[in-house]
Amino acid sequence: MKTAIYPGTFDPITNGHIDLIQRTLKIFDEVIIAVAPSPRKQPLFTLQEMLRLIKQSIAGLKGAKAEVFNSLLVDYVRSKKGVAIVRGLRAVSDFEYELQMALMNRRLDMNIETVFMMPSEEYTFLTSTMVKEVAFFRGVVTGLVPAVVEKALKKKFKY
Repeated sequence: MKTAIYPGTFDPITNGHIDLIQRTLKIFDEVIIAVAPSPRKQPLFTLQEMLRLIKQSIAGLKGAKAEVFNSLLVDYVRSKKGVAIVRGLRAVSDFEYELQMALMNRRLDMNIETVFMMPSEEYTFLTSTMVKEVAFFRGVVTGLVPAVVEKALKKKFKY
């Protein structure tokens, strides 16, 4: 069984993330959405809230699961017997950072590949940060995030 790890903060998970998860499952038998803590990003949701939202959002996807990790990514991938790290690239601006990370991960473990995937065209502009900003100002996020996330955003921003 080939397992891919899709790491990120997912604050919150968007339909762009879901799109990549679905497409990853066409290539790998299993994908683990690995939620990383990121205090420097000042997350809106706690790790447990993010994990709950992700699990609810992927409930119908056979082969997808989510968990929190708090270690060096390659160590986590090894512990899960993963063969690849999946990363999404929306635009050229994502590439430089992602390339640096992929090369460092390769240096740390040459047996773990990084697979870059482009989102479907309708999600190329979408970021979690943008979703939070729109929701903060009470804009419509329907179609950008799973319904459970939309509900959680409305609750966070009290509308």
